Amino acid sequence: MFLQEAQEEYVLALRQGQREYKSRTAAGKDPYPKVLDEIIADRPTGAVIDMGVLEIPAERIIGTKSAGRTNAFSAGFLPLLPQESEFASKWINLCAAHLGDGIQDPILCYEYLGEFYVQEGNKRVSVLRHMGATRIPAVVKRVMPLRDDSERVQAYFEFIEFHRCSDLYSIQFREPGDYAKLLSFLGKEPGEKWSDREKRTFSAYYQYFREAYSALGLDRLKLLPEEALLLWLEIYPFRDLGELSAKELQKTLSSLLNDFISVSNPNATLVRTEPVDTEGKPGLLSRLLYGTPSHLHVAFVHPLDPETSTWIKAHDEGSRHLEQVLGNQVVVRNYYHADTPQLAEQLLEQAVAEGAEVVFATTPQLRRSVLRVAVKHPHVRFFNCSVDTHFSSVPSYYGRIFEAKFITGALAGAMTKNDLIGYIADSPTFGVPASINAFALGAQLTNPRAKILLRWSCQKGAHQQEFLEKGIYVISNRDAPTENSAYLNFGNYGTYYLNDNNLWEALGSPVWRWGRCYENIIYSMLVGSWAKEEEAHRAVNYWWGMDSGVIDIQLSDTLPSGLYSLAKLLTQSIQSGKIDPFRRRIYDQSGKLRNNGSHRLSPDELLYMDWLCDNVIGTIPAFDEIEPYAQPMVRELGIYRDQIPMEKEGAL
Repeated sequence: MFLQEAQEEYVLALRQGQREYKSRTAAGKDPYPKVLDEIIADRPTGAVIDMGVLEIPAERIIGTKSAGRTNAFSAGFLPLLPQESEFASKWINLCAAHLGDGIQDPILCYEYLGEFYVQEGNKRVSVLRHMGATRIPAVVKRVMPLRDDSERVQAYFEFIEFHRCSDLYSIQFREPGDYAKLLSFLGKEPGEKWSDREKRTFSAYYQYFREAYSALGLDRLKLLPEEALLLWLEIYPFRDLGELSAKELQKTLSSLLNDFISVSNPNATLVRTEPVDTEGKPGLLSRLLYGTPSHLHVAFVHPLDPETSTWIKAHDEGSRHLEQVLGNQVVVRNYYHADTPQLAEQLLEQAVAEGAEVVFATTPQLRRSVLRVAVKHPHVRFFNCSVDTHFSSVPSYYGRIFEAKFITGALAGAMTKNDLIGYIADSPTFGVPASINAFALGAQLTNPRAKILLRWSCQKGAHQQEFLEKGIYVISNRDAPTENSAYLNFGNYGTYYLNDNNLWEALGSPVWRWGRCYENIIYSMLVGSWAKEEEAHRAVNYWWGMDSGVIDIQLSDTLPSGLYSLAKLLTQSIQSGKIDPFRRRIYDQSGKLRNNGSHRLSPDELLYMDWLCDNVIGTIPAFDEIEPYAQPMVRELGIYRDQIPMEKEGAL
């Protein structure tokens, strides 16, 4: 009854298989299914675990257990043999059975790293996939890889735990930590069992997302749909997938197109260590050719206010500097108390409604709020004061404070009388270990025997008192937020020492000059050079140092003249590029050689530094070892943030 229809289906499947074969061959790809025995031939594997009968995603069946008759199928399990062959006859009979009572017997396959390889049932897979089956019953045996340091294997062991709780094979992340992120967005705890309703809801919502993703052609990107979902959930709650129409969902995906492209390209993140070129003056021709504005409305959104936060005070002064140097070319507004995600989004939207063309969000904690608003207003330029952005929608900006730390370390090394220096770091975020190490290397420059005793302000303890009890009288504390000599008078900022009269006396401190940062960015927009700087589909981190004027050092008036001259010489040498604090022979605490002195460390090596120099006594604290007030920042920018348990957000 169904034989004629099955014969017609074979002709159609054969044509599709031949097209796939030719296409993959022309592209230099293997046109046949993969072979598990060949894949694991040179890879050590562990136990083979019997998983029983499972419903597996048809699309994840990518090969066969052994070579066998793989040349009978294209890579997508479409037939390749002529219609007159015995193979075709068996395929047609199976297809007729499927059109009648359906194929009942499960296939036998092996699972390795989340993909499936058929041992028995190749033609059943071919028929079912051709006929549109999304899931296929299978007796599954899991081939366990041996643990190693590769991201793929680490992510797979996280998948095993995820699958144990959810029974889902449809999510296959390639990066460690992504399963924890997904669970947090769903309001689930790691290790928490999923109910049948939760499994059905997630599967339906995820399939809805995938269909919208595919409808826009985004599945051509190197970004997996599940990875795209993670990025989407940074902005929209999971429950929206049950409320948005297909058209509305596609609109949200379209708004993230540049971010999808950026995240899918491993080379798309760009760290800019030099300021934007602002040579030239704005003129009529520039405005006509590039749409260069004659003036700009600039907004600053802060979580606190200048009276309660020295960090906000520094950025507030930066906005005043912008008004002073650019005059009527800018209109500046400040918005304060964006201290919850809801208030942050309200103030960001208010800034846009009141005409802001450029918006600076001045703390890392505002990152997600500004991203949510930025994708809705692509005509407005948004920036976030943080590091390590992966989103092209919102560039980040920060300063290489470690350069000035190197100089204060040299001052401390010269002033210590017993080779011991205390160092109070704030929290283990990106760039902080580089500052600690630069300080330690600076101390070695003037005192080869110098040792740095490391403590953290985000951990309990009276650290300054502890240093004194240990006979340590030279201390490095927080960096001065602005260029104000009053900050050096209280022993809370900069590097200082206990003099012979038992009084604290300042040596110097790195300072942030945010006004120079804002001046550079806005002026480059006014002269038209910013349009040349921006690169489509790239996430840009602006990480400027002493050569830009964004980072400087404030020296005490009481500093000995010789040290004052040394500090000035080091400052000029770093600004000109003659001295690089890390271009020297460096060993870490374990004795590992980190630099033989022949090259400069890359921006990534400096930003993501997670080791300490051999003359530092102390460790980098784990997340659960720091105080609750510091944990939100460390979640956003912590050097081990991928290992930090995510906070639950929604409910599945």
